Amino acid sequence: MKRFASLFLLLSVAPLLAATPLPHLAEKQLAAASIEKNRDQLTALSDEVWRYAETALKETKSSKALADFAEQKGFRVTRGVAGMPTAFVAEYGTGRPVIGIMGEYDALPGLSQKAEPARAVLEPGAPGHGCGHNLFGVASLAAATAVKELIAAGKLHGTVKFFGTPAEEAVGGKLYMLREGVMNGVDVMLAWHPNDETSSDTKSTQAIVDVTVEFFGRAAHAAYDPWNGRSAVDGLEIFTHAVNMMREHVHPTSRMHYAILKGGDVPNVVPEYGKVWIWLRDEKRELVDEMLSRLRKMAAGAAMAADVDSKLTVNGGDWNMLVNMTGQRLAQQNLEWLGPMHFTAEDQDFAKAIQRANKMPETGLNPNVKPFEATPGPAEGGSTDVADISWNMPIIHISVTTAPTGTPWHGWSVVACGGMSIGHEGMIYASKALAATMVDLFADPRNVKAMRDEFAKKTEGIQYKAYIPEGPPRLPTENP
Repeated sequence: MKRFASLFLLLSVAPLLAATPLPHLAEKQLAAASIEKNRDQLTALSDEVWRYAETALKETKSSKALADFAEQKGFRVTRGVAGMPTAFVAEYGTGRPVIGIMGEYDALPGLSQKAEPARAVLEPGAPGHGCGHNLFGVASLAAATAVKELIAAGKLHGTVKFFGTPAEEAVGGKLYMLREGVMNGVDVMLAWHPNDETSSDTKSTQAIVDVTVEFFGRAAHAAYDPWNGRSAVDGLEIFTHAVNMMREHVHPTSRMHYAILKGGDVPNVVPEYGKVWIWLRDEKRELVDEMLSRLRKMAAGAAMAADVDSKLTVNGGDWNMLVNMTGQRLAQQNLEWLGPMHFTAEDQDFAKAIQRANKMPETGLNPNVKPFEATPGPAEGGSTDVADISWNMPIIHISVTTAPTGTPWHGWSVVACGGMSIGHEGMIYASKALAATMVDLFADPRNVKAMRDEFAKKTEGIQYKAYIPEGPPRLPTENP
């Protein structure tokens, strides 16, 4: 049924196209048809990654499935780039422009869920795709494949590159790919993300820094001779109390959240080690830097108060997104060409059941394209390593509906939708929108130039420096 719905979709926009011809329509229709033709194969690949549900830097099966698919489609694939076994690049074509597109495939811990509209664990304690990355990677690779076919047929000219980027949810694999020069030479980069609405994303994201603070004390018997001990957890608690006191004295856009990773072993031993993992966020990198400076003083002061030692380690972090309005307008044009999404009655029933389970209004899925926001307002409350790419090359980013309106993200509801037809439909739609936008870049060099001119103007005088330590990527929960 959905194949016929897609055909109906193309026919339904014909009257509008007659009034305002869409640039490079023939190539876009060919790309959309290619994606539609491969719908079953793409859905199977997405479901495969959904079942693997591998977390950051452990996406061995997921990355292999995507890289193998790319090789089967005729791409030149380089695996294990930037020192990460699960990172890869698939490319096709020669010369300029060089248009890149990124895909993610890491899952989140503890979110195992069946493709059902109520909490139903698939495997206790296992991860799940609570951010929809099983859809993200496949849709982007499908768009690159459709463009590759147009290059092979001589209808477009240049180079298309798909970047398989691991560990977005933890260490930010894209930052290491940037540092190692893997993305050098890309003229424009594209990406998308699953969401509860469809839009050309003109809002920025929050900058973030990822920090661990460790405290080192001296063990002793907690009853017999506690005076001989110095509690690392005392230092940790003083530190977290100071963080919570800081909440009153920061910008309304600031965010601080932490998890205590180590807080002693047994009550009758004065703990000699404590560890807290904390993230700081705000709208701009410089505001995050200010909070980080204060955090360093808190760690040192807490250690002094508890008569212990402390160590603060910056594990990574992301800049805020630099929006390229020229590129976002191109994306909006293609979203409006595709028009509203076509969810089935069964999809809507599933969506309302999820909303009911989450005790929220049963409005179902939003199929419409959001109007373009030329003055978008404050940054979204989230962070991504995609934003760091935007300070190194112009980027186009879209969001596409893959879950019901208001769905709690990073939760079981997103996992459920990502493993059934709601997620599949959003994935195919996103792939067509991305492919159509890539056609605009390949077919008209003026679009690439306009994006790069805007990028140059907005980055003039700004020196990009990544929030990553020396050496290979490592999870904050791991010891050096």
